[in-house]
Amino acid sequence: MRLPFFVYGTLRPGEHNHALFLRGRTGSEEPGLLRGAVLYEGPGYPYAVADEDGGTVTGEIVTARPEAYDGLLVLLDRLEEYVPGDPRSLYERVQREVTAADGRTARAWVYLAAPAVATRLRRRGKLIGSGDWLSRRTVGNG
Repeated sequence: MRLPFFVYGTLRPGEHNHALFLRGRTGSEEPGLLRGAVLYEGPGYPYAVADEDGGTVTGEIVTARPEAYDGLLVLLDRLEEYVPGDPRSLYERVQREVTAADGRTARAWVYLAAPAVATRLRRRGKLIGSGDWLSRRTVGNG
């Protein structure tokens, strides 16, 4: 299924991986929100973690150009160290509903922290209280 991607960290416009992976491969990019998740500080990049208490992550909804989609999916899976079914993956690529700035909702691929990583982050991670990687304001957790 060819879904847009919701990006919230180093793939956002102005961040270093945006130029490396997305430039020239997207048809559109627009601000968006992912509800039901919170953001944690990682080693140079963030992790979104599912959150039943209603957190919100700020990012961009990125639609790949049709001719670039398959290659981009492979590149992003590799960047995010996601291998389907591999318990050593740092992230899982999952479908989630995201909301565009104008209120439209859409299904998108989102890279969420893999279960083992999410458990560690909930215990000892640094929560980005604003839910926005670009703000980098963190709140200690534990």
